[in-house]
Amino acid sequence: MKPYARAERVSIQIQQAITELLSKKMQDPRMEMATISGVRMSPDLSLAYVYVTVFGGKKKIREALEGFQKSKGFIKKNIAPKLGLRIMPDLRFIHDDSFDEAARLDALIDAAPKGEDRDADADVPDEPFGDPAE
Repeated sequence: MKPYARAERVSIQIQQAITELLSKKMQDPRMEMATISGVRMSPDLSLAYVYVTVFGGKKKIREALEGFQKSKGFIKKNIAPKLGLRIMPDLRFIHDDSFDEAARLDALIDAAPKGEDRDADADVPDEPFGDPAE
């Protein structure tokens, strides 16, 4: 059995509830291009780290995180009944840069020389281990 299985279940519920809330009830334009990419719970379920992906520059990211911070009470009030917890965890919104990092790595891989180009430039002897008759 996995440790903290309940924390994983609650994190999935929180992610689904906030995603649904974003698509249906949130009217803040700062959060238009935001997506909840994951939620990680503390083992005692008192704290939820909500990872947010925002498409746009640093200004958009900062504005979206400010919007989430200002809307924290509204979000907690709306998702609490769906979770069925005795105490609603505190929400901490964090920018998830893993998608940006993945895009950067993809660009680096695409810009790297292909395997054929490197082999054509290398001086490789026909028989690297010497003459087999010796």
